[in-house]
Amino acid sequence: MQYTTEQNRIYLVRDGETLAEVTFPETAPGLFTIDHTFVDDRLRGQGVAAELVSRAVEAIEARGGRVEATCSYAAAWLRKHGRQA
Repeated sequence: MQYTTEQNRIYLVRDGETLAEVTFPETAPGLFTIDHTFVDDRLRGQGVAAELVSRAVEAIEARGGRVEATCSYAAAWLRKHGRQA
């Protein structure tokens, strides 16, 4: 799948339709909050949400930032992978 990465958003568009997305605004200096993860029903169960969160964490850490989450899926992913701020 071809993901597009912007400064605080990673997403997947197919045929002009957003099928998956994660957003992570900088909520304090150096602290990024994953606040939204969306995966269209047609892609569920394929590991897309995990891939999005993983990519977001990598992007945040590449900037030297810390990560937290208000999105329940992302918060669970961070706990599972020991990546909480």
